[in-house]
Amino acid sequence: MLFFKKQKQGIVNVKMIITEEKILSNIDKVQKLINPNSKKQIIQLEEDAYFKDLIDSIKVYLIEYPNKKNFPESVYAEAHKLVEYATNQFEENTKQIEVLIRQRENNINAANELKIVLEAVENKDKEWKSKVKGLEELFSEDIIEALTIIGKTKNKIPENYDDAVKLVNARINNLETNLHIEIDMERIEDRSKALSYIGIEIAEALRGIPTPVNKEVSKAEKVQNIIEEKQSNIEEQQKQYMEETRFEVKPSLWERIKQSKFVQAIKRLTKIRIVIDVPALPEGTQKN
Repeated sequence: MLFFKKQKQGIVNVKMIITEEKILSNIDKVQKLINPNSKKQIIQLEEDAYFKDLIDSIKVYLIEYPNKKNFPESVYAEAHKLVEYATNQFEENTKQIEVLIRQRENNINAANELKIVLEAVENKDKEWKSKVKGLEELFSEDIIEALTIIGKTKNKIPENYDDAVKLVNARINNLETNLHIEIDMERIEDRSKALSYIGIEIAEALRGIPTPVNKEVSKAEKVQNIIEEKQSNIEEQQKQYMEETRFEVKPSLWERIKQSKFVQAIKRLTKIRIVIDVPALPEGTQKN
């Protein structure tokens, strides 16, 4: 059984008191754990019981709060910010994963090119020099130098030949395995699991809570509603007055007058609005 206590309100508790301050503190702790710039970050969701306990405490508070119509605005706002922040971070992680995937593909392609050139220099291909030169923009100077040593070696093998071969093969292996990229991707994926966990648990719990209405905004809306209601009443009264004090004019006659060439010509010349008042007809029948 959980007990809730708002700020500065003492409630006797048998097992546990969840305070508004405690939940706000837990939300802050979660946000720091998923902040990429924070020193202490979540590493693996499955093994991080502390992180799960924090999320669970927030979720329980949201779900089991007794009077959701009076739910603390501060907790709702911070929980909503946490979900929004987690969502944004998840999107950033997705972009980083895409970059790493492209980098991994580029590394594999580079490894294949380096293999081809290494084979060319080892077999003393006629164009091995131009092939090595073609790698200058892709690889560092030590790799280019190692390939050159291998290509220039003839009958007498220099002492640094084996070192050059080992260096090139090591670079090929690193590019193919992409060890550092795989580590980065795994780290980002673990963070993404934690971020999605927040979205599933906290966002779902927030659905059951009505959005708190700011009192100042509510007051302003009431004033605006009163003004609009009065304005509507005035317009309705004016419309009623016009209907009661004006005789109905035949639409065909009125349209003929408005569209007459004479009136249109005056409008063009004077560039002012022409208002035609039709004199009231006396009672009884009268021909136009």
